[in-house]
Amino acid sequence: MNRFSYSLLLLLLTPAVMLYLGYRAIKSSAYRGRLGERLGMGLPQLSAPIVVHCASMGETLAALPLIRALQRRYPTTPLLVTTTTPTGSQQVKQQLGDSVHHCYLPLDLNGVMRRFVAHLNPKAVVLLETELWPNLVHHCHQQQVPVIVANARLSARSAKGYARFARVITPMLQQLNAVAVQHSADGERLMHLGVPAKALTECGSLKFDIQIGASERQQAQQFGGQLWGQRPSWIAASTHPGEFEQAIAAHQQLLASYPELLLLLVPRHPEQFEQAKQLAQQAGLTVQQRSSGDRVKPSTQVLIGDTMGEMKTLYGATDIAFVGGSLIQRGGHNPLEPAAFGKPVLMGPHYFNFQPIGDALKQKSALIEVNDQHALARQLQRLLDNRQRRDAIGSAALAFVEHNSGATERQLNVISAAIPR
Repeated sequence: MNRFSYSLLLLLLTPAVMLYLGYRAIKSSAYRGRLGERLGMGLPQLSAPIVVHCASMGETLAALPLIRALQRRYPTTPLLVTTTTPTGSQQVKQQLGDSVHHCYLPLDLNGVMRRFVAHLNPKAVVLLETELWPNLVHHCHQQQVPVIVANARLSARSAKGYARFARVITPMLQQLNAVAVQHSADGERLMHLGVPAKALTECGSLKFDIQIGASERQQAQQFGGQLWGQRPSWIAASTHPGEFEQAIAAHQQLLASYPELLLLLVPRHPEQFEQAKQLAQQAGLTVQQRSSGDRVKPSTQVLIGDTMGEMKTLYGATDIAFVGGSLIQRGGHNPLEPAAFGKPVLMGPHYFNFQPIGDALKQKSALIEVNDQHALARQLQRLLDNRQRRDAIGSAALAFVEHNSGATERQLNVISAAIPR
């Protein structure tokens, strides 16, 4: 498949994509409206902005230090932050407000992307992690707009998938101006697929540059104290169907030893809040929703984290963190945020989207891998039984994050070097 075939296939699939977005709009209010942006309509009226594309909430939150650094280095240049998902869009508005412009990135249709690039005439386009779109890169290259991939990562699994479509992937990668990779292994895989060696710079992960000050730590602790008092607590964060049940089962087992233990069950996607709640109720547990705004009742055994933008605070407020997407084959989610709060981190075996980070945390005895709900309950029990061990693992996690910080400045320099003066 070459770029022409890719473009034709995407064009044929567009009606199905729009129907899917319409279906999601029926299920979730977050998807309603702004469908025109998906086809490049109603774009902001800007002159030569720097465009930063973050797919979803995770990439957006990770990119915040880099976006703010770009604002400081280019104070007179408009900044357009694009996302793909409503959760990413919400974080842009919540975290950055009117200091940046925002819209959804249009579908990677050939004609749409040609108009998108011509309309904006960007000073540069910065793509986060693996957000590589052949037509976007092609038309930027045609119009001499530098394209930089920041915080780039590529798992061995993804590299195998990309290699199957080398005729469309390789030309795209060869048109990139600069790639700031998280780890040398990511760089080797990208170079094997076609990124020129001179375009690669190993910079570390932006996710290490988590800004958590002493006051924020204290506020998180106070938040937990006000919401549920001194009860022991653990969080199952960024969880998916298939993990809700396992977290609930582990919690039921733990309640025999710790009847006051509170589980904060936080689904990854808002449309799954109700499912998580129903599963906990069906298991016979007393459930409360965070969105109620009420103080947690002494009888509540599970608090459903059904609000947006509070994950960092919830990590800081609880005693132990399990990071989801890892007991099922979703690749895991970012373990560094709870680590930055000095919390013991547990993950399932399927964290391939964060393999280098997860492996390094394990080597520093700062992450505990659990294979199923029984291992999850067993390791949680050990941590609850031994405060000294819990503190030691949390301290190792915090030290690991602090030792690896500084990626924002390194990646900012890579971007600046690629932007014409």
